[in-house]
Amino acid sequence: MDEAAALLRVNRKTLYESIRLEQVPGVVHIGRSIRLRRSVLLTWVPGNSSPALGKKP
Repeated sequence: MDEAAALLRVNRKTLYESIRLEQVPGVVHIGRSIRLRRSVLLTWVPGNSSPALGKKP
């Protein structure tokens, strides 16, 4: 999670909140574990049309 947060330039807590709000693509839940697909994160750039990460729409 730390690596993904650094890649997206957000706080780890913000990343978890964004995952909870289903704003981050490439999320895989395995039991209680959360995995992020690096390839999806590298191609995904949050657009101006969507709310900022961690903000409710």
